[in-house]
Amino acid sequence: MRETFHSELAALRELLARMCEQAATAMRHASEALLSADLDAAKQVLAADAELDRMRDECEDMAQQMLALQAPVATDLRVVLSAIYCAEKFERMGDLAEHIANATCRVHPDPVVPDSLREVFARLGTVTTTMATQLVSHVTEPRVGAFAELNATDHEVDDLHAEVLHTITAPTWPHGVPTATTLALVARFYERYADQAVSAAKRIEFVSTGQMPTHPGPS
Repeated sequence: MRETFHSELAALRELLARMCEQAATAMRHASEALLSADLDAAKQVLAADAELDRMRDECEDMAQQMLALQAPVATDLRVVLSAIYCAEKFERMGDLAEHIANATCRVHPDPVVPDSLREVFARLGTVTTTMATQLVSHVTEPRVGAFAELNATDHEVDDLHAEVLHTITAPTWPHGVPTATTLALVARFYERYADQAVSAAKRIEFVSTGQMPTHPGPS
């Protein structure tokens, strides 16, 4: 019975890792489509989101059956409950990548990002995709300190988000209100994606330690 249960736990963790990896892929492809105004690539991101929804449902079903049939306790219980929590976070990350792809579709064939902000948005895509990729490893082998690392990276995303807002609200902004509004939304999607990754990392670290890690104070 216990061997079966631990096999189910391993399968649950593997499913979560695949979900996180797919969320990372979605963000990478959405960012590439955003910067290249590639309509076909953006549509592929939209189509792939349904698979993340399906995986989220599968994860929740697995976890609920384990709770009902195995009555896990202590660390095992934390693993199962965190799986339900993180599955929602990963599905949400996929949704946010989908929103970025949608922005590309809405303004096509025009580009979403003007040349003056291409470097900032390229960095947002790289940093958030890397955060999700690092999170895959954390899901597979939870490690104390991973939350603090991702939380520190999240500060860079916050700074990039703030840079976008500063640029598009400046009196010298030349591209008009509609473009500024779209860019504010897209930058917000990146910022929220990073927040979801940090939130999942925090819960995963709790599984290992039994204590919820706190946000590090200023150095």
